[in-house]
Amino acid sequence: MIGDVSGEAGMGALFLGLPSLIRQTRADLVVVNGENASGGFGLDVGDYEKIRSYGADVVTSGNHIWQKSEIYPLLDSEDRLLRPINYPVGVPGHGSVTLTKAGVTFTVINAQGRVDLVNADCPFRACREEAERAWKQGSIVLVDFHAENAQEKEAMGFHLDGIASAVVGTHTHVQTADEKILPGGCAYITDIGMSGVQHQVIGSKAEVAIRRQLTQIPLKSEVAEGRGELKGALITIDPQSRKALSIERI
Repeated sequence: MIGDVSGEAGMGALFLGLPSLIRQTRADLVVVNGENASGGFGLDVGDYEKIRSYGADVVTSGNHIWQKSEIYPLLDSEDRLLRPINYPVGVPGHGSVTLTKAGVTFTVINAQGRVDLVNADCPFRACREEAERAWKQGSIVLVDFHAENAQEKEAMGFHLDGIASAVVGTHTHVQTADEKILPGGCAYITDIGMSGVQHQVIGSKAEVAIRRQLTQIPLKSEVAEGRGELKGALITIDPQSRKALSIERI
């Protein structure tokens, strides 16, 4: 699972690094969070298609998915493009997909937290309902929980432990070092990080971030330019028990 792709540098890192990473790890399923791929904010149709062509089986998102309206029709028509499952009824798109690869059935669920983000529907209830449905049908269940708050993320991990194979956090762009296997066999990490320029401020230009702090003017972030790196997590799962065997940071 690959963390938030940020701008041109993130797309470049994905283009150069993902195919070889897939070969090296022999990955059966690749999930990429693409919500910041297009100019650092949102996802357009062209970049979605590129991400898929680089090897992503499923593209997840988060709160920035709504920034480019051209993607809205694709949210309805593309099974493998997800927006958070806990948005209200009537919003374009869907929050989960089930697919079979290498003879194994996977369900990917995308959800968004509520702490310090928009007040969407309850992600805990929405994820629990969808994970239980998929688990009963024999799926390996993978969850991208796009959220700001570490406590909310870790609570989700324990909430789904036993009916999900992995719960990984996205959104903050900072990779955490708390990867672990929960008691019920669910792999967990608070945030898998950001794929883009690492030596700036969460993928944006440092000088703008500093000026915002010094002046308290809400200046718009500007996506950083330069060499990008991939961040994410490699998760190994027993296809029989559907429990995670290991999780390591990329």
